[in-house]
Order: sequence, then structure tokens, then C-alpha cells
Amino acid sequence: MKKSLPALLIFALLIIWEACVHLMAVPLYVLPAPSHVLRALVSDTSVLARHAAVTMAEALLGMGISLALSLMLGILMDAFPTFKRCVYPLLVVTQTVPMIVLAPIFIIYMGFGLAPKILTVVMMCFFPVAVSFADGMAQVDAGYVNLLRAYGASRLQLYTLAKIPAALPSLLSGLKVAATYSVSGAVVGEWIASQEGLGYYLLRVKNNYMLDKVFACVLVVILLSLGMNGLIRLLQRLLTPQTIGKQDQEKEISL
Repeated sequence: MKKSLPALLIFALLIIWEACVHLMAVPLYVLPAPSHVLRALVSDTSVLARHAAVTMAEALLGMGISLALSLMLGILMDAFPTFKRCVYPLLVVTQTVPMIVLAPIFIIYMGFGLAPKILTVVMMCFFPVAVSFADGMAQVDAGYVNLLRAYGASRLQLYTLAKIPAALPSLLSGLKVAATYSVSGAVVGEWIASQEGLGYYLLRVKNNYMLDKVFACVLVVILLSLGMNGLIRLLQRLLTPQTIGKQDQEKEISL
């Protein structure tokens, strides 16, 4: 019953929204009813699907690059504390500047192609993954690491046998956050300069005051973000089933 409460709340809010729009005769260009959004979603399914495919390709490419860079930088920060003290403030600075400000700069130097959009995704996804991975490795049991060293393990073996496997749950937690950001990062890049993608579609229908299609596009962005997050959760269940089992047991005890 408790799990269904959020769905019931959303359903109730949609009914209230629908009723208010019809009872108050709110114009479509001011606020569309959920039924109008649903009709726009159905009528523009093929167009939205085409643009969504472009956005998802940019998001997945950006996520892949973010993961590769995060793994390399996370290991370097863990292996060399001085390097971490130098680099960590720069990583924080990258998160203080809004992407809507950086995206035009990327386009100036990289043109109007795919590169600036993917870089926008990387900039939004890189920080949570790298920091979570580095923190996960830093929290590995020192006794286990010392035991491996006593048996003559090399630095590479320390990471492959102890640190990276132990940091996997933290890495996946960072990926879940980054996956949610990835689609919105691609959309932000498409807002600035693009001829396809959900960001381009959203800008076009917004300029024509087609608010039902604007809301339909926003709904697609939300669904894609949730889908990316769900994909990482599925990956987490496959790679760390013992962690999921412990979390489920803790939830049952708390209930």
C-alpha cells in the first residue's frame, strides 16, 4: 500500500489539474490539460521518437566517456593524494558554472556538430561518478589492503582485487545520479544549436506557443531520464546482488 501512495498522489494531482483547466476555461497557450498533453504525445509519437533517439545517443555517448574518465581520474586521485588535492577543487569549480553558460562556449570552439553536446553531457555527469568512485576506494578496509601487501601484491593487484571491487557500489551510486543528468545535459546542448533532438523540438514548439507539445516533450525527457536511472539500477542488481540483498533486509527490518 505504501509503495502505491506516490502513484495515487500523482493521479490525484492530474485529475485536479484536468478539472481546473476545464472549469476555469484556461487557454491552451497558457496551460494545457493532461488530456491535451496526452493527445499531443500520441499525435507526435513518430516525431518525438526520432528526436528522442538523437538525444539518447548523445546521452549514452556522454555517459560512456564520463565513466571512462571517472575511472582513470578516480584511480589517480586515490593513488596520489597530492594529485587529488590539486584536482578536486577544479572538479568542484566545474559544477558551479551552469551548463547553459558553458554550452555556447563549447560551440564557439567546437562548432555546431555532435562534440559540444556530448561535452555538455560529460561535464554534467563526470563529477558525481568520479567523486563517488574515489570516495569508495578511500573507504576500503585498510587491514585488507595491508594483508594483500604482506602477500606481495603489486599496486595493480591492490586495485583489481580490493579497491575497485569494494568501490563498485559507490561507483554505481554515482552513475545513477549521472544517468539522471545525462538526458537533460544533452537537451541543454541541443537548445543552443541543433537541428535535431528533443532540445531542438522543445525550442521549436515553445516558440510557436504549442504548450501541449512542450509538456509532451518534457514528459518524454522525464521518462528517458527515469529509464536511464532504471538501467543503472538493473546493472547494480546484476553486479552487486549481495548489496541489494542487504538493503532489502534493512528495509524489511525498518518496516
